[in-house]
Amino acid sequence: MKVLLINGSPHSGGCTFTALSEIADTLHLLGVESEILHVGTSPVSGCLACGGCAGKGRCVIDDVVNVAIEKARECDGLIVGSPVHYAAAGGAVTSLLDRMFYCIGSEMRGKPAAAVVSARRGGTTAALDQLSKYFTMNAMLVVGSTYWNMVHGSKPDDVRQDAEGMQTMRNLARGMAWILMCIETADKAGIKRPLYESGTRTNFIR
Repeated sequence: MKVLLINGSPHSGGCTFTALSEIADTLHLLGVESEILHVGTSPVSGCLACGGCAGKGRCVIDDVVNVAIEKARECDGLIVGSPVHYAAAGGAVTSLLDRMFYCIGSEMRGKPAAAVVSARRGGTTAALDQLSKYFTMNAMLVVGSTYWNMVHGSKPDDVRQDAEGMQTMRNLARGMAWILMCIETADKAGIKRPLYESGTRTNFIR
């Protein structure tokens, strides 16, 4: 079992990374492998809505998004972390998720997922809600914790002192590990995963 953790912050060792590292450490203790993928500081283009990924399984723009696509395919669970920018997720990780889910959203069905956000003070619940929408519209299993998945602080040492936030990260990891084990047990028992309907698209123009 492996969980992909995406660090949507431009700071590879910053506050978001600190929260994700707490999750990764707890997953390790529970026997679950994990990997942190850094979005980094290189520009990430938004989706061009060109449809070029159809049938190819990768984006026509060859950047970190295609790296994320391959790793997301291989993982059993997904956790996306982001700093809070103007009460929303960061622009780079938003562009990454737009393109990744447009390309392989159907392949992510049934996988457990969670979002984690980091802020100095406010805007966390709005950003958390934004990120969670990628999971709910792609039939993923959203994993919660004992509080909203957020940490607070201006620097990593501040986040480490956010005792409740770090506890929330550890409990999120425990929930993720448990769901993965339940899925593995169900698969071994021959319990079939849901078969989703598709093809129906409507709008409100009559």
